[in-house]
Amino acid sequence: MMEPFHSPFYAPALVAVHGGHFARAGFDVTVRTATPAKSAADALLDGSADFAVSGIMRSLDLVDRGGPPIVHFAAVNDRNGFFLVSRVPRPDFAWTDLVGRTVLSFGGAPTPYQCMLTVLREAGVDPAKVTFVQGLGVPEAALAFTGGEGDFIECGPPVVDGLVSDGVGSLVASMGVATGPVPFSSLMATERRLRDDRGDLVRLVRAFHGAQRWLAHASADEVASVLRPAFPGIQAPLLARIVARYRAQGTWPDDPRLDRRGYERLQEILFTGGFIKGHHAYERLIDTSIATEALLPTI
Repeated sequence: MMEPFHSPFYAPALVAVHGGHFARAGFDVTVRTATPAKSAADALLDGSADFAVSGIMRSLDLVDRGGPPIVHFAAVNDRNGFFLVSRVPRPDFAWTDLVGRTVLSFGGAPTPYQCMLTVLREAGVDPAKVTFVQGLGVPEAALAFTGGEGDFIECGPPVVDGLVSDGVGSLVASMGVATGPVPFSSLMATERRLRDDRGDLVRLVRAFHGAQRWLAHASADEVASVLRPAFPGIQAPLLARIVARYRAQGTWPDDPRLDRRGYERLQEILFTGGFIKGHHAYERLIDTSIATEALLPTI
């Protein structure tokens, strides 16, 4: 299983691995993290990964450029997983506070930036009046912000937590809350894999759904305990707080089926922002039949 970057944001998939859900279904799943040299989509296309956790954005970008469709078959999270940190406290934060300011954007994927543009437009703020610094990796962006560059930084945990606890900045907005429901990440595979290994993928999603249900009812401390092997550098209390924050904003669905409404909203965000040039049919990039079959009672 390929992941685009390593984060508690992908807790449902990581719980499926480290909580034994995949193993009990007969799968030995190794997690690999994408690199600048090889994306999750690249790994699927060259066969070095069987399936991946990634954004529908990757598939939209690929088909928009004339490439083959990579199909998404189970929802992992349906909220933006990023947060906005201000250099100075802003207890009455408003999106107009970004006008004339500089924001260090998350450089690992375009979707957070595109969602930010949409949030600003919906708040009546012209994105052209905000300076965005793009292309920095997470460590470089955090170092730049700590060194005095920028008025805001958009990042995920645990970086956001470190900046706040170190007194470098103040958390002023959840981009998940601001953006609203949107299918940010899902399990995806090539059309060939979905065709040739359909039975295995049904069993895989059934096991994944078990992880979703467990995650929905377990305490934040219990989830943190399961995730600790994946994040040895994050102390258990902090990991539990990250889990609780994500859960409070409805980040992780307990239904693996990807709905059309969320897909169309995400596509419109990317189209309006100029990331893709055309619209692409839901049926071309989304498969709900595997998840639907996985939800049927087993005999």
